[in-house]
Amino acid sequence: MITTSEIVSVAVTFILGLLIGFLVKKLFAVGIILIAIVVLLMAIGYLSPVTVEHFLETAGTQVPKAISEAKSFSGYIPYDSIVFIIGFIIGLVKG
Repeated sequence: MITTSEIVSVAVTFILGLLIGFLVKKLFAVGIILIAIVVLLMAIGYLSPVTVEHFLETAGTQVPKAISEAKSFSGYIPYDSIVFIIGFIIGLVKG
């Protein structure tokens, strides 16, 4: 027999996957918009390629720290659960 705690656990895992899928889709969209803004600013001459290159080099120095932070959060996400994966895919598609 299925208990209430098992149902709640599955529901929470699904909702977490749904929310993370939605977040990933929105972050991807924001990234595309930022790239379009930078390209537009470079096209009109407001930004130079050297400025963009310097920014990317500076941001690249922070990547190892961001990766270590992301790894610490990955322990909380049940990404190996089929319910999470289903929620994640639905969040990506419908988000």
